[in-house]
Amino acid sequence: MMVAICGAGTMGRGIALSSLLANHSVIITDQHGPALDQASAYIGKQLQSSVEKGRITAEQQAAMLGSLRTTTDLHELADADLVIEAIVERLDVKHELFKTLEAICRPTCILSSNTSSISISALARCLADPSRFVGLHFFNPAHIMKLVEVVSGMLTAPHVIDMVTEFAKGLGKTTVLAKDAPGFIVNRVARNFYNEAQRIVMEGAATVEQTDRCMKALGFKMGPFELMDLIGVDVNLDVTTSMWGQFFYEPRFTPSLLQQQIVHGGLHGRKTGRGFYPYES
Repeated sequence: MMVAICGAGTMGRGIALSSLLANHSVIITDQHGPALDQASAYIGKQLQSSVEKGRITAEQQAAMLGSLRTTTDLHELADADLVIEAIVERLDVKHELFKTLEAICRPTCILSSNTSSISISALARCLADPSRFVGLHFFNPAHIMKLVEVVSGMLTAPHVIDMVTEFAKGLGKTTVLAKDAPGFIVNRVARNFYNEAQRIVMEGAATVEQTDRCMKALGFKMGPFELMDLIGVDVNLDVTTSMWGQFFYEPRFTPSLLQQQIVHGGLHGRKTGRGFYPYES
């Protein structure tokens, strides 16, 4: 299968790596050339690590790298069987991309979004054929995390759901069919994990470090602040803000002023060298 990934950021490169490991051909597209270079370098490093750990052979590594292409030209996605969008969480930007893709890709190509919060039906409404549109929500890091939420829009065809579910299972993922509600399942639950932790810190009940330490002592692999830094504090805030609006500004989903201040300061987490924690070293 030819899998096209739109967006060479953290999620896009992780989905691409997961697809390569399942022996699919992959093409990554991004309007920023340096992002494509970084994605290729990351994938190459991860595959080399897999060789060193004995998970794949050097021959398999070479074949996977040979099955990877990058491009800034969307027209090179014309032969894709499945497109997975992983760009900024903005409805208008995604609409512009999908309208362009519909004109380029074959009618049989499935168009999907890795959105973590925007309605699949709302995303599909820009298409002449919304029946081939579906949500395919991976979790970070996409090549390691096992869960994928498959989200059906109001007009998604049943065979499209079946096809992407089989695709995700072929990547070794556990799939859950989620309804097209704001935040789907995981991110709706996770808002409380992030928001309440930030309220605790803002009220002075505990520090960032203490809160994370307590949550990890309960069995979480990462605390809420460490996880926001990994995901991207800016991305996490965008998701919370999107869900807040979609739930008609219900108070329990109100974004945190602490997080907004961190984002306004350009402290977006690991990718910028500093978020709630410093990462310069």
